Amino acid sequence: MADPHTSARQSAIYLLDQVLGEGRLLSECLGAGALDHLAPPERARAQRLATDTLRGLERADRLLQKHLRKYPPLTVRNALRLGTLELTQGEAAHGVVNSMVQIVNRHRRHGALKGLVNAVLRKVADGAPEAWETLRPPRLPKWLRGPLVSAWGPDAVAAMERAHLAGAPLDITPRNDATLDIPGAVALPTGSLRLVEAGQVSALPGYDAGTWWVQDAAAALPARLLNTQPGESVLDMCAAPGGKTLQLAAAGAKVTALDISDSRMARVRENLSRCTLEAEIVVGDAVEHTGTYDAILLDAPCSATGTMRRHPDLPHAKDGSEFGELIELQSRMLAHAWGLLKPGGRLVFCTCSLLPDEGEVQVEEALAIHPDMRADRDAAAALPGIAPEWITEEGGLRLRPDYWADQGGMDGFYMALLHKAP
Repeated sequence: MADPHTSARQSAIYLLDQVLGEGRLLSECLGAGALDHLAPPERARAQRLATDTLRGLERADRLLQKHLRKYPPLTVRNALRLGTLELTQGEAAHGVVNSMVQIVNRHRRHGALKGLVNAVLRKVADGAPEAWETLRPPRLPKWLRGPLVSAWGPDAVAAMERAHLAGAPLDITPRNDATLDIPGAVALPTGSLRLVEAGQVSALPGYDAGTWWVQDAAAALPARLLNTQPGESVLDMCAAPGGKTLQLAAAGAKVTALDISDSRMARVRENLSRCTLEAEIVVGDAVEHTGTYDAILLDAPCSATGTMRRHPDLPHAKDGSEFGELIELQSRMLAHAWGLLKPGGRLVFCTCSLLPDEGEVQVEEALAIHPDMRADRDAAAALPGIAPEWITEEGGLRLRPDYWADQGGMDGFYMALLHKAP
């Protein structure tokens, strides 16, 4: 009978091979069933091992390089990286080394390298946790670090890299009328709740009753900024995975949830059902949608660079080549959304990006194009928990992973509330 921990490690190495060798996102791999053969506890273990290794990749490579004259093939190198990560986390050296040796030995092409794996990991095990802490936080790849340093400066980017290494706790958004009593949950200044050690999400109090849903604290702010009123017709223009749809529906709005992906909208339907909330589900292209609305929330497709503390595969699976196409799409979506908005209505434009071209610059250009558009900086500044320095020159709200560093950080986000003249 196979050791479940070894099976989880082997699956984690497969995920690393896919991200670092094939440029695939973890979400793609998981959606394709990469871990479906594992029992739930080992599935969670494999995913955690892969994400932790990706977060600490530079540190793992620095510890390994002193014991390697040349880099072995990718799969073997990823086994060494994963083994190094586990050793630095205090896992028993005997179990880690034996598992990695077994995994490499079973590989049809690289089995002869099992001796290398055994020798290197035994050397790494000597003082691995102490050596790990002496190394700098892993740096973002050059294709991304350069633009971010230009935008925010080297000190801010270094702080973001520390936040990325630390990872992300679990944030939840309570339903408006819900009183939650979840052990270990801490109230954040903006109204979300945070759990550092969440465990199995579906086992937490209130999950089955639909009194809350998982949503990063930063991602919960655009819907709060829109401030939907009961009975208003509201379009959630790129709705999946649905956290903002739930917020809008819970506020009593008549919500149309629009997204181009039917498979992703299945999750929105499930969460609406669990939370006993209602919204009209529409699967279609946002730039072809018709209708008129009192309010619109446009969470536009973007580089997702603001979510790297939760998705450390992003900087490794991407290379920035899609930025231009995304920026053009955001501009077209914003222009189309403006045409769907009733006179006197309001629109929140937001992206989970750290790049000003996908946030501040988009709004600056839209304000120059549309004479009936006005940015509302006062509404952003009035939200609970918002620091004055987060308000941007054009009137938006800029959030970064290094904010709330002592509380576990937040996703990088940009958002702006835009009013349409009557």
